[in-house]
Amino acid sequence: YGMKNQTAINEFILLGFSYGLQVQTLLYLVFLVTYMVTITENAIIIFVVKRNRHLQKPMYYFLGNLSFLEVWYISVTLPRLLFGFWSQSMTISFSGCMTQLYFFISLMCTECVLLAVMAYDRYLAVCHPLHYPTIMTHKLCFQLSILSWAGGFSISLVKVSFISRLTFCGPQIINHFFCDISPVLNLSCTDMSLAETVDFVLALVILLIPLLIIVFSYCCILSTILCMPSSQGRRKAFSTCTSHFTVVIIFFSATLFMYARPRRIHPFNLNKIVSIFYAVFTPALNPLIYCLRNKEVKEILRKTI
Repeated sequence: YGMKNQTAINEFILLGFSYGLQVQTLLYLVFLVTYMVTITENAIIIFVVKRNRHLQKPMYYFLGNLSFLEVWYISVTLPRLLFGFWSQSMTISFSGCMTQLYFFISLMCTECVLLAVMAYDRYLAVCHPLHYPTIMTHKLCFQLSILSWAGGFSISLVKVSFISRLTFCGPQIINHFFCDISPVLNLSCTDMSLAETVDFVLALVILLIPLLIIVFSYCCILSTILCMPSSQGRRKAFSTCTSHFTVVIIFFSATLFMYARPRRIHPFNLNKIVSIFYAVFTPALNPLIYCLRNKEVKEILRKTI
């Protein structure tokens, strides 16, 4: 009853990185450069994939999707953080917080499904090369990309609708640089066990099903590659998969650490550090991983530039 008597709050204060001015200035510059580099890298990939007929293949169609996603993914959190550094105003309205949370989780869920789709594409290309052109048609590519986006955004809608129904009381301080599930849930002063269970179950579904598809695909790919008679064939097959596999390891290790465990055991400052890694640096790394590991993209980029 005492809890119910407290006034519900309608805005939050994002703690962000409350260090000294020099550290804040350095962080501002690092994040600003990272943001600009990420947008530029991903825009170049989208442009090159769209303009070059040699890259009109399913693998690059999905890579273009991933790059488009990364642009929005980093734009959900970083501009707001940079504005906070600059203006020293870290308040965010309740609706603003829920909107940020919805888009961030939607894009993360979409990326989970998209990485599984890309693994399935690599599986067909390596394990069934003769049937690959007839199976992976333009129509199927389009349907799989729509499935990724629709799946991600609808699962996030269920999660956020449960969270937004909770009542939040003081203190209104979120010890994070954006509205993430765990720090927001911890400010609720009503029973949050249902919202927490829904979130946990959906996090496992959206992480584990794509992860199982990826593991299965790569087991099949590995066994096919090991049976190949020529070392050149093995090398070529490996090179088409390594960049995707690297991105998968980086993305899933961070997201499983953050979201597939009960909320109450989260050490918050560690959360913040892991969040910087997957919300800020991963979108900047992914285009580099894909381009540095891929001869075809490297050649076309060199010609384009």
